Amino acid sequence: MTRRSRHPRRVLVLGATGTVGRGTVRALIQSGHDVVCFVRGLGSAGSAGAHDNFVRSLPEAAELRFGEITDPNSLARDGIRGEHFDAIISCLASRSGAPKDAWAVDYSANMNALAAAKAACVPHMVLLSAICVQKPRLAFQHAKLAFESALIESGLTYTIVRPTALFKSLSGQIDRLKKGKPFLMFGDGTLTACKPISDDDLGSYLAECLDEESRHNCVLPIGGPGEPVTPKQQGEHLFTLLNRTPEFRRVPLALLDAIIWILGALGHVLPSLAEKAELARIGRYYATESMLVLDPATGGYDPAATPATGSETLFDFYDRVIASGASIDRGDHAVF
Repeated sequence: MTRRSRHPRRVLVLGATGTVGRGTVRALIQSGHDVVCFVRGLGSAGSAGAHDNFVRSLPEAAELRFGEITDPNSLARDGIRGEHFDAIISCLASRSGAPKDAWAVDYSANMNALAAAKAACVPHMVLLSAICVQKPRLAFQHAKLAFESALIESGLTYTIVRPTALFKSLSGQIDRLKKGKPFLMFGDGTLTACKPISDDDLGSYLAECLDEESRHNCVLPIGGPGEPVTPKQQGEHLFTLLNRTPEFRRVPLALLDAIIWILGALGHVLPSLAEKAELARIGRYYATESMLVLDPATGGYDPAATPATGSETLFDFYDRVIASGASIDRGDHAVF
Protein backbone atom coordinates (compact mmCIF):
# COMPACT_ATOMS: atom_id res chain seq x y z
CA MET A 1 0.00 0.00 0.00
CA THR A 2 1.30 3.45 -0.90
CA ARG A 3 2.22 5.59 2.10
CA ARG A 4 1.18 9.22 2.49
CA SER A 5 4.17 11.48 2.00
CA ARG A 6 5.53 13.39 4.99
CA HIS A 7 6.40 16.25 2.66
CA PRO A 8 4.13 16.50 -0.40
CA ARG A 9 6.03 17.68 -3.45
CA ARG A 10 5.39 18.99 -6.92
CA VAL A 11 6.53 16.26 -9.31
CA LEU A 12 6.90 16.14 -13.08
CA VAL A 13 6.46 12.61 -14.48
CA LEU A 14 7.88 11.55 -17.85
CA GLY A 15 6.74 8.33 -19.48
CA ALA A 16 3.45 8.52 -17.59
CA THR A 17 1.48 6.57 -20.23
CA GLY A 18 3.61 3.42 -19.89
CA THR A 19 2.47 0.61 -17.62
CA VAL A 20 4.94 1.50 -14.85
CA GLY A 21 4.41 5.21 -15.46
CA ARG A 22 0.70 4.90 -14.80
CA GLY A 23 1.39 2.92 -11.64
CA THR A 24 3.79 5.64 -10.53
CA VAL A 25 1.30 8.43 -11.17
CA ARG A 26 -1.34 6.58 -9.14
CA ALA A 27 1.10 6.10 -6.27
CA LEU A 28 2.24 9.73 -6.30
CA ILE A 29 -1.34 11.00 -6.11
CA GLN A 30 -2.21 8.55 -3.34
CA SER A 31 0.85 9.85 -1.48
CA GLY A 32 -0.49 13.40 -1.66
CA HIS A 33 1.92 14.82 -4.24
CA ASP A 34 1.01 17.43 -6.85
CA VAL A 35 1.59 15.60 -10.15
CA VAL A 36 2.15 16.99 -13.65
CA CYS A 37 2.45 14.48 -16.51
CA PHE A 38 4.34 15.51 -19.65
CA VAL A 39 3.02 13.35 -22.50
CA ARG A 40 2.72 13.27 -26.27
CA GLY A 41 -0.35 15.01 -27.64
CA LEU A 42 -3.54 13.13 -28.40
CA GLY A 43 -3.61 11.73 -31.91
CA SER A 44 0.19 11.65 -32.14
CA ALA A 45 1.80 9.61 -34.90
CA GLY A 46 2.23 5.90 -34.25
CA SER A 47 -0.09 3.81 -31.97
CA ALA A 48 -2.28 6.88 -31.54
CA GLY A 49 -5.35 4.96 -30.41
CA ALA A 50 -3.55 3.11 -27.63
CA HIS A 51 -1.63 6.21 -26.58
CA ASP A 52 -4.80 8.29 -26.40
CA ASN A 53 -6.49 5.65 -24.25
CA PHE A 54 -3.52 5.55 -21.89
CA VAL A 55 -3.58 9.36 -21.57
CA ARG A 56 -7.29 9.33 -20.79
CA SER A 57 -6.78 6.58 -18.19
CA LEU A 58 -4.45 8.74 -16.08
CA PRO A 59 -6.03 9.94 -12.81
CA GLU A 60 -8.01 13.15 -13.04
CA ALA A 61 -5.94 14.61 -10.21
CA ALA A 62 -2.87 14.60 -12.47
CA GLU A 63 -2.35 17.67 -14.63
CA LEU A 64 -1.57 16.83 -18.25
CA ARG A 65 0.84 18.86 -20.36
CA PHE A 66 1.55 17.99 -23.97
CA GLY A 67 4.77 18.11 -25.93
CA GLU A 68 7.59 16.05 -27.40
CA ILE A 69 10.28 14.63 -25.13
CA THR A 70 12.68 14.11 -28.03
CA ASP A 71 12.58 17.87 -28.74
CA PRO A 72 15.27 19.51 -26.57
CA ASN A 73 13.17 22.65 -26.14
CA SER A 74 9.71 21.16 -25.67
CA LEU A 75 10.09 19.91 -22.10
CA ALA A 76 11.19 23.32 -20.83
CA ARG A 77 8.66 25.24 -22.93
CA ASP A 78 5.62 22.95 -22.73
CA GLY A 79 6.31 20.93 -19.59
CA ILE A 80 8.16 22.89 -16.95
CA ARG A 81 6.99 26.32 -18.22
CA GLY A 82 9.36 28.17 -15.87
CA GLU A 83 7.54 26.83 -12.81
CA HIS A 84 8.90 25.23 -9.63
CA PHE A 85 9.19 21.45 -9.37
CA ASP A 86 10.71 19.47 -6.50
CA ALA A 87 11.49 16.38 -8.55
CA ILE A 88 11.32 14.75 -11.95
CA ILE A 89 10.53 11.04 -12.20
CA SER A 90 11.46 9.53 -15.56
CA CYS A 91 9.78 6.28 -16.54
CA LEU A 92 10.87 6.74 -20.16
CA ALA A 93 11.88 3.61 -22.05
CA SER A 94 12.33 2.83 -25.71
CA ARG A 95 9.46 0.83 -27.16
CA SER A 96 11.48 -1.73 -29.09
CA GLY A 97 14.99 -1.64 -27.66
CA ALA A 98 16.37 -1.32 -31.20
CA PRO A 99 19.54 0.83 -31.33
CA LYS A 100 18.05 3.94 -32.95
CA ASP A 101 15.03 3.92 -30.63
CA ALA A 102 17.14 3.18 -27.55
CA TRP A 103 19.60 6.01 -28.06
CA ALA A 104 16.78 8.42 -28.94
CA VAL A 105 14.73 7.66 -25.82
CA ASP A 106 16.75 5.87 -23.13
CA TYR A 107 19.64 8.28 -23.61
CA SER A 108 18.82 11.44 -25.59
CA ALA A 109 15.30 12.05 -24.26
CA ASN A 110 16.50 11.56 -20.70
CA MET A 111 19.43 13.89 -21.40
CA ASN A 112 16.89 16.48 -22.55
CA ALA A 113 15.07 16.00 -19.26
CA LEU A 114 18.28 16.31 -17.26
CA ALA A 115 19.24 19.54 -19.02
CA ALA A 116 15.76 20.98 -18.42
CA ALA A 117 15.88 19.92 -14.76
CA LYS A 118 19.24 21.63 -14.22
CA ALA A 119 18.09 24.78 -15.98
CA ALA A 120 14.95 24.89 -13.82
CA CYS A 121 16.86 24.09 -10.60
CA VAL A 122 14.91 20.88 -10.01
CA PRO A 123 16.90 19.25 -7.17
CA HIS A 124 16.03 15.55 -7.52
CA MET A 125 15.64 13.15 -10.44
CA VAL A 126 14.35 9.60 -10.07
CA LEU A 127 15.16 7.31 -13.00
CA LEU A 128 13.51 4.03 -13.92
CA SER A 129 16.28 1.88 -15.40
CA ALA A 130 16.53 -1.93 -15.61
CA ILE A 131 18.43 -4.65 -13.77
CA CYS A 132 19.70 -6.13 -17.03
CA VAL A 133 22.24 -3.31 -17.40
CA GLN A 134 24.43 -5.23 -14.94
CA LYS A 135 25.66 -7.32 -17.86
CA PRO A 136 25.37 -5.00 -20.88
CA ARG A 137 25.44 -6.62 -24.31
CA LEU A 138 22.65 -4.79 -26.10
CA ALA A 139 22.19 -1.30 -27.49
CA PHE A 140 19.42 -0.29 -25.10
CA GLN A 141 21.48 -1.42 -22.10
CA HIS A 142 24.43 0.73 -23.17
CA ALA A 143 22.08 3.67 -23.75
CA LYS A 144 20.60 3.30 -20.27
CA LEU A 145 24.04 3.04 -18.69
CA ALA A 146 25.27 6.11 -20.56
CA PHE A 147 22.43 8.16 -19.10
CA GLU A 148 22.86 6.65 -15.63
CA SER A 149 26.46 7.91 -15.69
CA ALA A 150 25.39 11.36 -16.85
CA LEU A 151 22.79 11.60 -14.08
CA ILE A 152 25.24 10.49 -11.40
CA GLU A 153 27.75 13.10 -12.55
CA SER A 154 25.14 15.88 -12.93
CA GLY A 155 25.26 17.26 -9.41
CA LEU A 156 21.53 16.63 -8.89
CA THR A 157 20.30 14.34 -6.16
CA TYR A 158 19.61 11.13 -8.05
CA THR A 159 17.84 7.85 -7.48
CA ILE A 160 18.33 5.12 -10.08
CA VAL A 161 15.92 2.20 -9.75
CA ARG A 162 16.70 -1.05 -11.58
CA PRO A 163 13.66 -3.35 -11.41
CA THR A 164 13.63 -7.03 -12.25
CA ALA A 165 11.10 -8.50 -14.66
CA LEU A 166 7.63 -6.94 -14.87
CA PHE A 167 4.50 -9.09 -14.67
CA LYS A 168 3.34 -8.09 -18.11
CA SER A 169 6.60 -9.08 -19.75
CA LEU A 170 5.97 -12.60 -18.44
CA SER A 171 2.35 -12.91 -19.56
CA GLY A 172 2.70 -13.28 -23.30
CA GLN A 173 1.85 -16.96 -23.39
CA ILE A 174 -1.47 -16.84 -21.54
CA ASP A 175 -3.43 -16.48 -24.79
CA ARG A 176 -1.39 -19.30 -26.36
CA LEU A 177 -2.28 -21.65 -23.55
CA LYS A 178 -5.95 -20.64 -23.63
CA LYS A 179 -5.98 -21.76 -27.28
CA GLY A 180 -4.63 -25.18 -26.33
CA LYS A 181 -1.08 -24.55 -27.48
CA PRO A 182 2.05 -25.65 -25.58
CA PHE A 183 4.15 -23.41 -23.35
CA LEU A 184 7.36 -22.40 -25.12
CA MET A 185 10.61 -22.38 -23.18
CA PHE A 186 14.33 -22.42 -23.84
CA GLY A 187 16.24 -25.45 -22.63
CA ASP A 188 14.51 -27.18 -19.74
CA GLY A 189 12.86 -23.99 -18.52
CA THR A 190 15.19 -23.58 -15.56
CA LEU A 191 18.02 -21.66 -17.24
CA THR A 192 16.83 -18.37 -15.76
CA ALA A 193 14.86 -17.03 -12.82
CA CYS A 194 13.48 -13.68 -11.73
CA LYS A 195 11.64 -11.96 -8.89
CA PRO A 196 8.91 -10.16 -10.87
CA ILE A 197 7.37 -6.94 -9.64
CA SER A 198 3.98 -5.44 -10.43
CA ASP A 199 3.42 -2.00 -11.95
CA ASP A 200 1.72 -0.72 -8.79
CA ASP A 201 4.33 -2.11 -6.40
CA LEU A 202 7.10 -0.61 -8.52
CA GLY A 203 5.20 2.67 -8.84
CA SER A 204 4.89 2.85 -5.06
CA TYR A 205 8.60 2.16 -4.66
CA LEU A 206 9.45 4.96 -7.10
CA ALA A 207 7.13 7.39 -5.33
CA GLU A 208 8.62 6.55 -1.95
CA CYS A 209 12.10 7.43 -3.26
CA LEU A 210 11.15 11.09 -2.86
CA ASP A 211 10.83 10.75 0.92
CA GLU A 212 13.35 8.02 1.69
CA GLU A 213 16.70 9.76 2.04
CA SER A 214 18.40 6.36 2.22
CA ARG A 215 17.47 5.99 -1.46
CA HIS A 216 19.06 9.28 -2.51
CA ASN A 217 22.26 9.18 -4.58
CA CYS A 218 21.87 5.41 -4.92
CA VAL A 219 21.51 2.77 -7.62
CA LEU A 220 18.81 0.42 -6.38
CA PRO A 221 17.95 -3.03 -7.74
CA ILE A 222 14.45 -4.11 -6.74
CA GLY A 223 12.19 -7.11 -7.26
CA GLY A 224 8.80 -8.25 -6.10
CA PRO A 225 7.84 -10.47 -3.15
CA GLY A 226 8.24 -14.23 -2.96
CA GLU A 227 10.79 -16.71 -4.21
CA PRO A 228 12.39 -16.43 -7.66
CA VAL A 229 10.42 -18.17 -10.39
CA THR A 230 11.64 -19.95 -13.53
CA PRO A 231 9.86 -20.13 -16.89
CA LYS A 232 8.96 -23.75 -16.19
CA GLN A 233 7.29 -22.79 -12.92
CA GLN A 234 5.36 -20.04 -14.72
CA GLY A 235 4.07 -22.55 -17.25
CA GLU A 236 3.15 -25.12 -14.62
CA HIS A 237 1.13 -22.57 -12.67
CA LEU A 238 -0.72 -21.40 -15.77
CA PHE A 239 -1.59 -24.97 -16.78
CA THR A 240 -3.00 -25.59 -13.29
CA LEU A 241 -5.15 -22.46 -13.48
CA LEU A 242 -6.42 -23.48 -16.93
CA ASN A 243 -7.10 -27.07 -15.84
CA ARG A 244 -4.78 -28.37 -18.55
CA THR A 245 -2.23 -31.14 -18.53
CA PRO A 246 1.19 -29.44 -18.78
CA GLU A 247 2.52 -29.41 -22.33
CA PHE A 248 5.91 -27.81 -22.92
CA ARG A 249 7.80 -27.26 -26.14
CA ARG A 250 11.54 -26.65 -25.89
CA VAL A 251 13.02 -24.07 -28.22
CA PRO A 252 16.73 -24.79 -28.92
CA LEU A 253 19.03 -21.86 -28.30
CA ALA A 254 20.93 -22.97 -31.39
CA LEU A 255 17.86 -22.08 -33.48
CA LEU A 256 17.82 -18.56 -32.03
CA ASP A 257 21.56 -18.23 -32.63
CA ALA A 258 21.09 -19.23 -36.27
CA ILE A 259 18.33 -16.66 -36.74
CA ILE A 260 20.55 -13.96 -35.21
CA TRP A 261 23.46 -14.89 -37.45
CA ILE A 262 21.36 -14.90 -40.63
CA LEU A 263 19.60 -11.62 -39.84
CA GLY A 264 22.90 -10.03 -38.81
CA ALA A 265 24.56 -11.04 -42.06
CA LEU A 266 21.65 -9.84 -44.19
CA GLY A 267 21.47 -6.66 -42.12
CA HIS A 268 24.64 -5.42 -43.77
CA VAL A 269 22.57 -5.13 -46.95
CA LEU A 270 19.10 -4.43 -45.57
CA PRO A 271 19.10 -2.15 -42.48
CA SER A 272 15.60 -3.31 -41.48
CA LEU A 273 16.98 -6.82 -40.96
CA ALA A 274 19.79 -5.47 -38.79
CA GLU A 275 17.12 -4.12 -36.44
CA LYS A 276 15.37 -7.50 -36.42
CA ALA A 277 18.70 -9.12 -35.55
CA GLU A 278 19.00 -6.84 -32.53
CA LEU A 279 15.47 -7.77 -31.45
CA ALA A 280 16.44 -11.44 -31.72
CA ARG A 281 19.53 -10.72 -29.59
CA ILE A 282 17.26 -9.16 -26.98
CA GLY A 283 15.13 -12.32 -26.97
CA ARG A 284 18.21 -14.49 -26.55
CA TYR A 285 19.49 -12.33 -23.72
CA TYR A 286 16.31 -12.76 -21.72
CA ALA A 287 16.30 -16.49 -22.54
CA THR A 288 19.70 -17.00 -20.96
CA GLU A 289 20.16 -14.32 -18.27
CA SER A 290 18.34 -14.16 -14.94
CA MET A 291 16.79 -10.90 -13.81
CA LEU A 292 18.43 -10.95 -10.38
CA VAL A 293 21.34 -9.15 -8.73
CA LEU A 294 24.64 -10.16 -10.30
CA ASP A 295 27.46 -11.13 -7.95
CA PRO A 296 30.60 -9.59 -9.53
CA ALA A 297 32.84 -11.91 -7.55
CA THR A 298 31.31 -15.12 -8.92
CA GLY A 299 29.67 -13.88 -12.10
CA GLY A 300 26.48 -15.63 -10.98
CA TYR A 301 23.04 -14.31 -10.06
CA ASP A 302 22.15 -14.12 -6.37
CA PRO A 303 18.46 -14.38 -5.43
CA ALA A 304 19.22 -13.68 -1.78
CA ALA A 305 20.93 -10.40 -2.68
CA THR A 306 17.98 -9.24 -4.79
CA PRO A 307 15.85 -6.87 -2.66
CA ALA A 308 12.08 -7.26 -2.72
CA THR A 309 9.16 -4.95 -2.15
CA GLY A 310 5.39 -4.98 -2.52
CA SER A 311 2.63 -7.47 -1.87
CA GLU A 312 1.53 -8.98 -5.19
CA THR A 313 3.35 -12.00 -6.64
CA LEU A 314 3.41 -13.04 -10.28
CA PHE A 315 1.19 -16.00 -9.45
CA ASP A 316 -1.30 -13.68 -7.72
CA PHE A 317 -1.41 -11.74 -10.98
CA TYR A 318 -1.88 -14.90 -13.05
CA ASP A 319 -4.69 -16.03 -10.74
CA ARG A 320 -6.47 -12.71 -11.11
CA VAL A 321 -6.07 -12.55 -14.90
CA ILE A 322 -7.30 -16.10 -15.51
CA ALA A 323 -10.22 -15.76 -13.06
CA SER A 324 -11.39 -12.49 -14.61
CA GLY A 325 -10.82 -13.46 -18.23
CA ALA A 326 -9.53 -9.93 -18.75
CA SER A 327 -7.18 -9.05 -21.57
CA ILE A 328 -3.69 -7.99 -20.55
CA ASP A 329 -2.41 -4.52 -21.35
CA ARG A 330 1.15 -5.58 -22.07
CA GLY A 331 2.33 -2.56 -24.02
CA ASP A 332 5.66 -3.61 -25.54
CA HIS A 333 6.50 -6.15 -22.84
CA ALA A 334 6.58 -9.22 -25.01
CA VAL A 335 8.87 -12.22 -24.83
CA PHE A 336 6.88 -14.62 -27.07
